[in-house]
Amino acid sequence: MSVLVVIPARYASTRYPGKPLVALKGASGESRTLIQRSWEAAMAVQGVDRVVVATDDNRIKDAAEAFGAEVVMTSESCANGTERCAEAFDNIGGGFDIVVNLQGDAPLTPAWFVEDLVAGLQADPVAEVATPVLRCEGETLNALLADRKAGRVGGTTAVFDANRRGLYFSKEVIPFTSESYADEAPTPVFHHVGVYAYRPSALAAYPRWEAGPLEQLEGLEQLRFLEREHPVLCVEVEARGRQFWELNNPEDVPRLETMMAQMGLA
Repeated sequence: MSVLVVIPARYASTRYPGKPLVALKGASGESRTLIQRSWEAAMAVQGVDRVVVATDDNRIKDAAEAFGAEVVMTSESCANGTERCAEAFDNIGGGFDIVVNLQGDAPLTPAWFVEDLVAGLQADPVAEVATPVLRCEGETLNALLADRKAGRVGGTTAVFDANRRGLYFSKEVIPFTSESYADEAPTPVFHHVGVYAYRPSALAAYPRWEAGPLEQLEGLEQLRFLEREHPVLCVEVEARGRQFWELNNPEDVPRLETMMAQMGLA
């Protein structure tokens, strides 16, 4: 199956304007923008036929083309990354069996997360949409809880049924747990990794649906599928010793830079 990776990126983020152009310093001391690091993460994925950056902003376009990325311009009206991926896919004329949405705020996404995600969708002929989930260790769960206590929106968590179909995704920490966990101990909480794989039919349908109340309350695009009774396959991925976090707030910059230094990521 042919695979397209789209990296949606917008400048006018409500919580963090200009986020794609924020510089992140790696273990080598070199600073590269968030969009470049996300593109590099996409380029490391095996089995991908094409990678494009989808944006509505010339500043992001110019920066992306400067480091060699292919850019597809999209409209300012796209409400989220999935809508932007749908428009980009249409603009290039389609022609791929699976479209991956690797959002431009997740530069620490390991290649195998995306590879396992695509394999999971390929292995389930009924599934139209899939997304990775990663079981939290105590350190990650503590960080999620600390963000919420401080009034920050941090990572997203997911719960799913016995067939790995998503039941709900939330910016709250779900399911509820009152236990405390050691840093390396597995917990019952799954961190949602902000990557999606779609079959073209599901991606084409998405922009035609109005956002439902849950999507609007949580600000989570994948809930539109659930509210329209389209299951989302949750593919469990393994950290393999890698730390994972997304850049959601300015406070996340030093956290990501520390993680990159600890993992030796340039």
